[in-house]
Amino acid sequence: MQIIKDKAIVDDDWPVIRELESSDPIPEGKAILPLAYWQANRDQLLKNNSEHAVWIDGSVETGELLDDLDHFSIIALDFPAFKDGRSYSHARLLRERYGYKGELRAIGDVLRDQLFFMQRCGINSYVIREDKDINDALNGLNDFTIRYQAAADDAVPIYKLR
Repeated sequence: MQIIKDKAIVDDDWPVIRELESSDPIPEGKAILPLAYWQANRDQLLKNNSEHAVWIDGSVETGELLDDLDHFSIIALDFPAFKDGRSYSHARLLRERYGYKGELRAIGDVLRDQLFFMQRCGINSYVIREDKDINDALNGLNDFTIRYQAAADDAVPIYKLR
């Protein structure tokens, strides 16, 4: 699978597992797991000595991740529909308030029109919807050159350039 990561198209081997019961066996290899599965199997996963990743949706309180941030190489933020922007807030909180330095990945209904704004919130990788062109989507990161507000990307807003 190819994703956009740090403004480049790259191959990726982190599958997102959407449905996983807490009693299911631990998946082999890399996998982005539901937060509920991580919470139910935390001790076993930590003994596994492998990289860990979780995905959350807009209904999760970001504070639920605080004790385990250092264990996640990726936190995937689910955008189930174009009109659901709750994960933008998650990204800002994870970057600015909680200091998460790892990869923040947008999954779900991710489209070119959102990438610039997702990037401004601190998201640095994107799984583009399968029916969309990833090369075209990559251009969405550069659609705008002027920023009007401060954000997680630390770009200087235009009013400070006067």
